[in-house]
Amino acid sequence: AAVWPALMVRWELTLLDELGFGLDLSSCAATGTKQDLVYVSPKSGRAVSMEAGEPYKDKLLRLPTFLVKGRHGTIMHQDVIAGLTLTGHFLETRVLIPRGEAMPEASMRLRELLERRVKST
Repeated sequence: AAVWPALMVRWELTLLDELGFGLDLSSCAATGTKQDLVYVSPKSGRAVSMEAGEPYKDKLLRLPTFLVKGRHGTIMHQDVIAGLTLTGHFLETRVLIPRGEAMPEASMRLRELLERRVKST
């Protein structure tokens, strides 16, 4: 998998932070644990552990492993799609929609391209 799409996700996270809408991915919003962080609350922007989030997993956003501090490994297209979904949600709800703007087409095309690649493999 190419490195630049994952860097795009990190850039969007940094942009959110610079705009005052940074996400807290350091510990679970419900329990405080730093272990098994796999979700993000779409309301608070805070990480949620697997155990605490399991009952609500359909309402939570997936936290890609490459965004969890201390986790390493191959970054798969699915991880980047989850990252773009995560950052896209907060860019739309916190930055764009309040200003009457929509997500840039280039961002949507990147996600669609990666989704097509996942389906073709």
